[in-house]
Amino acid sequence: MTSTNSVYIALGSNKGNKLQNLQLALDAIYNSIGVISKISKVYTTPALGFDGDDFYNACITVETELKPRKILKELQSIESKLGRAKKTTTGYESRELDLDILLYKDKIINEKRLVVPHPKMQTRKFVLQPLYDIAKDIEHPVFKKTIQLLLEECEDESVIEPIKIWLKNPKIKFRFSDYNFIAIEGNIGAGKTSLAKKIAKDFNAKLILERFADNPFLPKFYKKPKRYAFTLEMSFLADRYQQISDDLSQLDLFKDFMVSDYDVNKSLIFSKVTLPEDEFRLYRKLFYQVYKDIAKPDLYIYLYQNTERLQKNIKKRGRNYEKDIKDEYLEKINSGYLEFLKSQPDMNVKIIDISDKDFVKSRADYLWLLNEISKH
Repeated sequence: MTSTNSVYIALGSNKGNKLQNLQLALDAIYNSIGVISKISKVYTTPALGFDGDDFYNACITVETELKPRKILKELQSIESKLGRAKKTTTGYESRELDLDILLYKDKIINEKRLVVPHPKMQTRKFVLQPLYDIAKDIEHPVFKKTIQLLLEECEDESVIEPIKIWLKNPKIKFRFSDYNFIAIEGNIGAGKTSLAKKIAKDFNAKLILERFADNPFLPKFYKKPKRYAFTLEMSFLADRYQQISDDLSQLDLFKDFMVSDYDVNKSLIFSKVTLPEDEFRLYRKLFYQVYKDIAKPDLYIYLYQNTERLQKNIKKRGRNYEKDIKDEYLEKINSGYLEFLKSQPDMNVKIIDISDKDFVKSRADYLWLLNEISKH
């Protein structure tokens, strides 16, 4: 998965509905740039260098996969869409929205259209004060001073005051913390682990990942399924029980909920496909005996992808032991999941077809998926 970086952005408005302008900018940044992890107070500050209404100013931290030039392009597009007109003078003037990159991790960029850190941030109290709210210990990569020290040394004597209204983080509309335990399921290559990792990172969840890669019988099963099917399923039965028991019992006080890339019932689904009828009946007895006291997920998300898309995903990740998986096997697994879910009327299930989506590469597809989950 692509790594993310922290970018610090200043927001300002002194024209029109100033607070609404800032909130709409926040929403747009979340949609096109990344997750907003911190939001400062909103401050009212006098116009600097020209006659105009007081500004509302704030700063945010955004976790993003985008590079600085792309972020600048997105910010300029947001300014334009939210009503900022082209300048009519060479000096400062009133504007609906002003969005500036202050810092991008610890990078130093000096280009014609982009300078990072922002070259005037250290002289502007209306920038340093809200930035102090969210990043007082961050060090300026050029001056090698913390934001706290820069604020203390700043000679700007402008009077700035916090207002008693806070900007809302757009991610609060996805109420994942309403759940204690979310399980994400799907066929081989459906994207379970990728989605679980993204949700855990974006929404402060404890991540539980299936340890299938350590199973020594899995490569053997794909080569000789009839010989190793029962051994494989029994090893999964033991491993999943041990792992889910440990993970569900170990609470993390600093996380809001738990998200897993599997549900223990997948053992039943796969074993019904891989085992002969008599062996499956024995296996099912053992399964219910072992898992009778295991906590069930509050929300069960099933990611559906058609067989063609699954095969593309499987080939893309390049696991040697998966290269000969047949379409028929994938279709049986998918049918097994759907049959199982139909037989569980009390389970809180959301089935989502993502065959034409790529939520890993496309933020728009990822947000679409989050919206589909939240509709539940």
